[in-house]
Amino acid sequence: MATLLYRLGRASLRRRRLVAVVWLVVLVGLGLAAATLRGPTASNFTMPGTESQKAIDLLADRFPAASGATGTIAVKAPQDGALTSPAGQAVVKQVTQEAATLPGVVGAVDPYQAQALTPDGRYALIQVQFAGGADEVTDEQRDAYEKVGAQAEAQGWQIAPGGEVLNGEPEVGSTEAIGVLVAAIVLMITFGSLVAAGMTMLNALIGVGVGMAGLFALSGAVELTSTAPILALMLGLAVGIDYSLFITSRHRQNLLDGLSPEESVGRAVGTAGSAVVFAGATVVVALAGLAVVGIPFLTVMGLAAAGTVTVAVLVAITLAPALLGFAGHKVLPRKLRDRKAVENPTTGSEDRSGFGFRWARWVTRFRIPVILVGLLGLGLLAVPAQDMRLALPDASAAAEGTPARVSSDLIREGFGPGFTGRLAVVVTADSPQDTQAAIPQVTALVQKTEGVLAVAPPQVDPSGRTALLGVIPETGPTDEATETVVQDIRAQVAGIQNADVLLTGVTAVGIDVSEKLSDALPVYLLLVVGLSILLLMLVFRSILVPVKAALGFLLTVAATFGITVAVFQQGHLADLVGLDTPAPLVSFLPILLIGILFGLAMDYEVFLVSRMREDFVHGDTAQQATINGMGHGARVVTAAALIMISVFGGFVFLEDPIIKSMGFALAIGVAIDAFVVRMTIVPAVMSLLNNAAWWLPRWLNKILPNVDVEGEGLRAHLAEKQHANV
Repeated sequence: MATLLYRLGRASLRRRRLVAVVWLVVLVGLGLAAATLRGPTASNFTMPGTESQKAIDLLADRFPAASGATGTIAVKAPQDGALTSPAGQAVVKQVTQEAATLPGVVGAVDPYQAQALTPDGRYALIQVQFAGGADEVTDEQRDAYEKVGAQAEAQGWQIAPGGEVLNGEPEVGSTEAIGVLVAAIVLMITFGSLVAAGMTMLNALIGVGVGMAGLFALSGAVELTSTAPILALMLGLAVGIDYSLFITSRHRQNLLDGLSPEESVGRAVGTAGSAVVFAGATVVVALAGLAVVGIPFLTVMGLAAAGTVTVAVLVAITLAPALLGFAGHKVLPRKLRDRKAVENPTTGSEDRSGFGFRWARWVTRFRIPVILVGLLGLGLLAVPAQDMRLALPDASAAAEGTPARVSSDLIREGFGPGFTGRLAVVVTADSPQDTQAAIPQVTALVQKTEGVLAVAPPQVDPSGRTALLGVIPETGPTDEATETVVQDIRAQVAGIQNADVLLTGVTAVGIDVSEKLSDALPVYLLLVVGLSILLLMLVFRSILVPVKAALGFLLTVAATFGITVAVFQQGHLADLVGLDTPAPLVSFLPILLIGILFGLAMDYEVFLVSRMREDFVHGDTAQQATINGMGHGARVVTAAALIMISVFGGFVFLEDPIIKSMGFALAIGVAIDAFVVRMTIVPAVMSLLNNAAWWLPRWLNKILPNVDVEGEGLRAHLAEKQHANV
């Protein structure tokens, strides 16, 4: 691999104009395709095969008028009893009529007919039925819905439209640009050259542009969840900067060692580029592996992010060498740019007094205390993870002041939390008679279920074969008690004869999705850990090093879960991340976090430990090889980790609680893995294992293919080339 990439790097530099033009053409072409072919993103998370999804599909087929998105308009009168007065009734009826005539709306239910009024006559609920699903509601229709009741508000009434129809696509604004700005500053400090920093950032931005344009171009044919592009942007930007950073850093060192720009780029791509390809492959495999779980929206999210990471790798090993060719010696700090400094091999002689070497010596000297403190500290951070609860967030967790949150708070204030997450029972049979016979049985069974507040009168489709009953639980959508109510209702109606009874609704869908993801989590974790051991065994020709890496990854995941639960679920230090209301973690966060952190953890493992193996193979003792690996890699890995933390951390400033929690968890996970696990515990354990770290049975050594990440084959190739020239 290293020899092939060496040739690719040199070819990219020699034909740098062609390479740059090709990537620009690809960027422009995909950009035009995205502009013309882009389709809408989905804000709902469906789960084929679950009872709630079967009910939704059945309604779409037999009762389409009730299968569209729903909205709930909360009405609060200026004083108690106003709703029962003739003037108050006129105001509410006017708002109801206004809602019923909105574009895309099938109808609105009069709260007086539905008896959706509080006993004090101050609060009312207007149910609004849209023709299409939540993802089919246009921005214009949503805007019109949010403006309902303006005339009533002018008279002192509070009108708050809400419901699933307000589930829109999270917007990427200017706040996450802070992370990119911090990344640029880290690059300038690391390189000491504006040219090197700017070129690395440009390389990453072109890669992200290509990846995102390609993703949006495909969105017309493939349904994307609203969070998929955000995740792809997060990862594509972070790894794009990091991969270019690794190659540029090695190129600069090669220039200081006296190599020509072409030879320097070739060797940088052959060595650091090999690690980039392997590290990128691990991220891609981990993300694509989400397809194994069998959850469509998660599969799409994983493949979308994997696509942008793949583009980042391709850009790093082709466009980066081309841009380095344009930059020449300007990638070096100004004081090292003069010809004598570059041509003198001793200029780049290794300074072993730097922080990386000093840190490595200290860690290896006190390896036992370091390991114990590290394990104890991460163990304590992981403690809150045992209380982790998963759910799809409802409007009560939205940012304060948003229309969805205002409506949710008003409904809770007047009616109670159960009204913000209604359940729906679908009763269907082959004949209207069977359906009519089953309705009273189902109603009675549901009403006597503990935790059910009320059951609404049935709505029957024109054929009379399908009925829909609204069920209001006593507790909110994400409360643990509501999950129990859902299971109890399903158990109660399981024995109904001659009719099918299915429970659905946004709350039931969220519970089903969370349950399916929780069941899949251990399987995926086992898959990822097994994969990490196998891949690292190929790279490092060792058994203990991969096992150590996998255990370190588990420590990272456990501590990250613990901190995320403490902040987002339990509310500790929530103000620091701008979180208004603590809530259960979004159900797909743990499994997604495992896939992403696995790939990123392997990045740092490869970049640090591959240099340790390289020096060990070339004659250094195991102890000295460990110190050398840390000394050479600490500065670059530190910069790479800070960049990733900055990019991920920039998304914490978004209002959307899902994106906020994803950005926070990824930033914390990278910080723990890079600084605590890879740069502290790993060298301590490597020092403790000594020569045993590199033990591999002979029979296994013969079976495993040699991927040559360290570039041993490349060195042999260069030695033969030099000998032939002599």
